[in-house]
Amino acid sequence: MSSKVAGFREITPQLREHAGGKGAMLSLLYQQGYPVPEGFVVFPEALQGGVMEEAVREEILAQLSAIRSKHPGAAFAVRSSGLGEDAAGASFAGEFESVLGVETDDQLWAALDTVYQSQFAERVQVYNSSIQGDHEVRSMAVVIQRMIPSELSGVLFTADPITGSRLEMQGNYVHGLGEQLVSGEANANVFTVSRPKGRYKGPLECKKIASRLYRYARRIERQTGCPQDIEWAAVQGKVYLLQARPITTLSAGNLDHFECNDSMTGDFLWTNTNVGESIADVFTPLSWSFLRALDEEHNVIPGHYLLSGNICGRVYSNISLPVSVFSAFGLKVQPILRQMSDLFGPIPEGASLPKYPFNKLELIRTLLPRIVYSTRRTREAVRNLPRFVKETPEWCKQIRTRLEDTGSREELLTLWERELWPRNVAALWAALEGASAPMQKFVKFKKKLIKQLGSEDAEILLSSISGGTELESLGPVLGISRILKNEMSHEEYLQKYGHRGPHEFELSIAEPAEDEFWLTRQLEQYGDLPIQVEDLVNHQQQLYDAAWKRMEEKISMKPEQLRRRIQSVAEGPKVREAVRSEWTRVFRLNRAFALKAGKLAGIGEEVFFLYLDEILKWLAEGDLPMLQHVAARKETYARYQALPPLPSVIRGRFDPFLWSKDPDRRVDAYDSEAPVQALRSMDADVLRGFPGAAGRVEGIVRVLATPAEGEQLLPGEILVAAKTNVGWTLCFPKAAAIITDIGAPLSHAAIVARELGIPAVVGCGDASVRLKTGDRVIVDGAGGSIQIISGSGGDRAKLEEDKNPGIMIGE
Repeated sequence: MSSKVAGFREITPQLREHAGGKGAMLSLLYQQGYPVPEGFVVFPEALQGGVMEEAVREEILAQLSAIRSKHPGAAFAVRSSGLGEDAAGASFAGEFESVLGVETDDQLWAALDTVYQSQFAERVQVYNSSIQGDHEVRSMAVVIQRMIPSELSGVLFTADPITGSRLEMQGNYVHGLGEQLVSGEANANVFTVSRPKGRYKGPLECKKIASRLYRYARRIERQTGCPQDIEWAAVQGKVYLLQARPITTLSAGNLDHFECNDSMTGDFLWTNTNVGESIADVFTPLSWSFLRALDEEHNVIPGHYLLSGNICGRVYSNISLPVSVFSAFGLKVQPILRQMSDLFGPIPEGASLPKYPFNKLELIRTLLPRIVYSTRRTREAVRNLPRFVKETPEWCKQIRTRLEDTGSREELLTLWERELWPRNVAALWAALEGASAPMQKFVKFKKKLIKQLGSEDAEILLSSISGGTELESLGPVLGISRILKNEMSHEEYLQKYGHRGPHEFELSIAEPAEDEFWLTRQLEQYGDLPIQVEDLVNHQQQLYDAAWKRMEEKISMKPEQLRRRIQSVAEGPKVREAVRSEWTRVFRLNRAFALKAGKLAGIGEEVFFLYLDEILKWLAEGDLPMLQHVAARKETYARYQALPPLPSVIRGRFDPFLWSKDPDRRVDAYDSEAPVQALRSMDADVLRGFPGAAGRVEGIVRVLATPAEGEQLLPGEILVAAKTNVGWTLCFPKAAAIITDIGAPLSHAAIVARELGIPAVVGCGDASVRLKTGDRVIVDGAGGSIQIISGSGGDRAKLEEDKNPGIMIGE
């Protein structure tokens, strides 16, 4: 760095990295035209060891002279600006010394020394050691800024620092200098400004000032992307901004240590009712960063992450933001929530939906370019969908070979930038948007058909049997049957389905194709089944034929016309599942990319504890300073894995570690407004979820934690799991019914269960906790309910005796 002193206007983005939190932000605001008093930064290099060179003194005097020439008699504030100070995870507020009212040069030199030496105080060292990581102050710059002879001084929080609500900005102020406010020497006056319209509530003397502050604060928050704590001063009706920093209490955490909890950033409603089924594991840092990068690519709404909202390593989607966008444009919320319920399920009874106060005009300016981009990418995805599904298997095979042959950082980076990342993006748009139209068509027609025929007949008629082609998600289990009948080889099976499994989006875990014994184990387990999947499919065909006859009697449309209509609509789930399979195939290539990077870097599987941007930086530059954080990230990851399953719906700021210690905790949903509220009794003998697949069956429960425990499931038992995905499909033919905590009507468990004619209730929230292995229950798939008949006490002996505990009711 050539200069050791620079004015706010002169600090470039490169210099800003050395200016500390306060200096970097003040210089940025100053350059963007905010009313920031003139000032300059003395960089850490100028103060090494507390000794200042004469050349540095001359630079400081030159800066002072320039300010004094415009403001004769000006006094100055000398304040710390540590590297890591005023970060989102740690503010260091009050830890360092500040010296105000500095007028003479001699006072300035003394103030500089006081501020610089304060970094070595015992209280600072204790605070430093408590937060560590990038937030730790490693060296100190100093800000020297013209003091404002304030008539009013205060702070403005752009969000409630306790609840995280964005509905109001909260401010307070005192007369005179702000030090009285910080030190508590004077009682503060309080005011609020509501959002999005900026209505003021508070003392009249601050109304005009608050209006201007509100406009500045909205801009700063939008530019920084997070809630801000803004210090301000006012004199003769003019407002000055003295500091802006993230509200520390609303930080997601310290990413250096993989401490990430997005629920802490504000008052939002989070759910993993659908996405948590597909992305079932606790994230490693690398897997999460891949999904966050894809979310950034797909995102239209500011701050909304569909696939990578992260609450202590678990995936969650923020429902509040998309709903709030519609609300900002005057649309009613309830119809939107009803439409979203097919994907996310309805909001649990008693849970509330906090809204984000979007400004309509700001939203239009923000959304318009993203909507244009999204529309173009969606059209491309729809147009290329058949080719994507057809060509992806061979493309992935070729790229995997090229990854294995890659021998240098430069070669690997080129392959990533030119081929692998663009394919990731194309696969994402194909999966999320390419099949959207046929699925909407399917959902709309299904609702109409249910009204005419009832849910059971509608589901049967819209199954894949209607079109004569199998659902892609059934492929892994149907393929096992074909191998046993010598209709498919082991190699063909692994090439077609070897990328599918229970851990598809966790890159640190190998897929089935990497385990040479996996297929053998599945064949052994499947070969012992008394009921084969073909029997289930044949049974569904009989039910389909019967349902078709009933439909012909009720609907006046010509049979052939009706058949073509149903077959056309039934393509929706088939297209979605086929595209989803190929997206998974592409995403699993990222594991091969990561393993190659780990091999080239000599760090092996520790690569999964880096972030994608860190790997790409290493590929470009060759340095791995981030390795110092791997141990801490592993420790955090282990803590996340040790947590019990989290609630599928979370409202507000949620600490899983405190929640897990509460013996009376509610396990299906959490509301920060009523954290100990039990909205339904744990003693109730009826559990409710979402209708997954029609049918009514009585039987014995088997609670499983992972599909690897599938051998424990006896034929005819009722499978209960927190969540299921395609990795559980091999268990389904043995189950008399399926019950899940997580899931929605269009989730994997529901779709596959409908195809096999297995009754299912999904999205129960806490079934895997409420039910115990051996309980006898009645599952009503069409009604979305489970009635507990008896506990496990006397049923295990009977279960072992008859080996066929599932009884279909109504057949």
